[in-house]
Amino acid sequence: MHIDVNNAFLSWTAVDMLKNGYNLDIRTIPAIIGGDESKRHGIVLAKSELAKQFGIKTGEPIYFARQKCPQIKIYESDHKMYKEYSNRLYKLFEEYTDKIERFSIDECFLDMSNFIGKNEKIINIAKEISTRIKQELKFTVNIGIANNKLLAKMASDFEKPDKIHTLWKDEIPSKMWTLKVSELLMVGKKSIPKLEKMGIKTIGDLAKYDEQLLYKSFGKFGKMIWEYANGIDNTPVNFQKERPKGIGNSTTLPVDCNNRQKIDKILLELTEQVTYRLRKEKMLANVVNVQMKDKDFKVFSHQRKLDEPTSSTKIIYKEVKRLTDELYLGQSIRLLGVRVDNLIEEVRQMSLFDNKQNEKQEKIDNAVDKIKDKYGYNSIKRANEI
Repeated sequence: MHIDVNNAFLSWTAVDMLKNGYNLDIRTIPAIIGGDESKRHGIVLAKSELAKQFGIKTGEPIYFARQKCPQIKIYESDHKMYKEYSNRLYKLFEEYTDKIERFSIDECFLDMSNFIGKNEKIINIAKEISTRIKQELKFTVNIGIANNKLLAKMASDFEKPDKIHTLWKDEIPSKMWTLKVSELLMVGKKSIPKLEKMGIKTIGDLAKYDEQLLYKSFGKFGKMIWEYANGIDNTPVNFQKERPKGIGNSTTLPVDCNNRQKIDKILLELTEQVTYRLRKEKMLANVVNVQMKDKDFKVFSHQRKLDEPTSSTKIIYKEVKRLTDELYLGQSIRLLGVRVDNLIEEVRQMSLFDNKQNEKQEKIDNAVDKIKDKYGYNSIKRANEI
C-alpha cells in the first residue's frame, strides 16, 4: 500500500485547532498553510478544497494566492505538530505490518505481504485503515494498492480526497496508460518536450515505445521510465527497524458478532500475529491488553501485567481469554484488538518459573515461526484451542 494524507499540513492544522477549542474547521473554507504574509514572502504549502477551486496551487507564492482569492485565510506552518500527527499515523500502521517506509512526513509505503489473513482481502484492510484514521485521528488519506511501490504510488494519486484505488498489472492499460506522460513518477518538466517531439504524449505511448531508442536518447533514465510505464519496479519497501514500545493488531469484523466461540477464534488469530511479531523483534511483553468495540461504536478494554515477561503465544492467549471473560458481556462486537506493552529485550536466563512445559511451548513457537518464515505467514495455523 501507499498511504498519503490528504492536504496534510492543512488537515493536521485543522484537527489540532478543533482539538484546542477553535470552532471553525478550516478545511471547509478557502484556506492555505504558508509563511508570514506581512513579510511578503512564503509559498503555499497546503490548500483546502475550496482554495483549490480558486485556482490556488501548492508551491506558488502567497502573493498570487491572495490575488486569486482576496478572502483567503492563511495559517502558519508548525512542523513540530506535523511530526506528532505523522508519528500517530505511523503508530496506527504498526498494528498492520512492521515493514513501513516513510516516504515523506505525510506518506508511507506498507509491505503487507506477510500480514494478510487467510480469508482476508487487502482492499478490506485498506478500508479498515481508512475508516480508523477518520475516526481516531480525524483526517483523511488516499490509499493505493498494487504489487509494487511504483504502482501503489501511482494509484494513490488517482482521484482525491478520501479514496482507495487499486492498480493491478491487468489494470495498467485502462487506469494508467491513458494518463499524460507528465503524470508518470520521475518524469520531470525538462523531459516532457523531448518526449512529445518523439510522439510520446501518454504513459501508454511511452510503454509501447522502443526501449533501445529511449536508452539512446536518455540513457539509464530512458530505460527506467520505460520500465515504470510498463509497471515494472522491483524496489523493496525500505523499512528501518525501530525498537517498538508495544505491538498490537486489531480487526473490524465483516458482521457484528456475539458468538463467544467465534470471538475467541479471532482473538487467537490476533494473538498469534502479535506474538509472531514479538518474537521476530526478539522482545518480551510485560502487559497484555484486549480491546473491543461494540455495534454502537462504544470502545472498552482491559489490561493486566503478566507474572513475568514472555513472548509465548500460549501464555499470552491464556491471558487474553481471562481478560475477555471479564470484559465481554454478550454484546454484539464489531472490532477486536490484542496488544502487548512494556516490552523488554529478550535475554535468556534461568527463572523460578522455568519448567519443561514452558520449554516445550517455546520450541513449538519457534517451529511454527520457522515454517511461517519459509513458506509464508498463512502456511500454518494453530487450532482453536492451545
